[in-house]
Amino acid sequence: MPYIYVTRRIPEEGLKLLKERGWDIYIHEDELPPSREELLRRVQGADAILSLLTDKIDKEVFDAAGENLKIVANYAVGYDNIDIDEATKRGIIVTNTPGVLTDTTADFGWALLMAIARRVVEADQYARSGQWKTWGPMLMLGTDVHGKTLGIIGFGRIGRTVAKRAKGFDMNVLYYDPIKADEETERQLNAKQADLDTLLKESDFIVICAKLTPENRHLLNKEAFKKMKNSAYLINIARGPIVDEEALVWALKNGEIKGAGLDVFEHEPKIHPELIKMDNVVLTPHIGSASEETRGKMAQMAASSIVAVLTGKIPENIVNPEVLKK
Repeated sequence: MPYIYVTRRIPEEGLKLLKERGWDIYIHEDELPPSREELLRRVQGADAILSLLTDKIDKEVFDAAGENLKIVANYAVGYDNIDIDEATKRGIIVTNTPGVLTDTTADFGWALLMAIARRVVEADQYARSGQWKTWGPMLMLGTDVHGKTLGIIGFGRIGRTVAKRAKGFDMNVLYYDPIKADEETERQLNAKQADLDTLLKESDFIVICAKLTPENRHLLNKEAFKKMKNSAYLINIARGPIVDEEALVWALKNGEIKGAGLDVFEHEPKIHPELIKMDNVVLTPHIGSASEETRGKMAQMAASSIVAVLTGKIPENIVNPEVLKK
């Protein structure tokens, strides 16, 4: 009987697909991720691992799992938590959950953008605290969004969906991505490819939608912030280490940029203490895809990949398709 290790409880839609097979399933029930020691112990003999981005799946984990391991289904779009090369070398399939969370994450990017531009969180706290005495012409003045220039770093599924929503705000869209979109896509989204320097200098709002790679770690550093408008806002819905947080704190303190909306952080779940003190920053706990509908679809997708592999089929969303050639 196959043994599946699920590193955290996921929505029931996914667990049901595994349970109805009658397989041996262990689910880590705690809110916090399993410790390294528990992870290494629980993967022993596993045929499949359903992992989260908080789980580091590397050579040590593969060694502990042994030869039975056939698939790691990552409950996320990103998979920088998994050693893909090592998995491929061992013939282990790795899958992710793209597509289903695109719109939801793009929506949330806009929620952050609107919240920081129009000072929604500040205003909420102000109203709740009893400080509000009267309507005032200078009270909580924010920044208009419509008609501005939106810069998008990473123009994949989520980046393009963020751009799609910008049309309703009559915004100009610049995007930075090594792959140029086709002319029809650019026309439909009113988007234009730009080099990073141009995007930084011309954008009023910058939304990070890129994958984390060695090349773009700390892509937004002190030099990058110096190039941005003093009136610009940074939104990060991708991966925390793309932004050098020390440099971001410096930029916010020194007025190099006006504000930031952050759903991801360089050392999650730790947040730079200076960011916590700032009123011109909106902070959320990595909830970009956190709608009931989307998280349920992600669970189904991850579980379906496991079912496919353990029943001799080829799953969708294989991150390392070269493994099939082995």
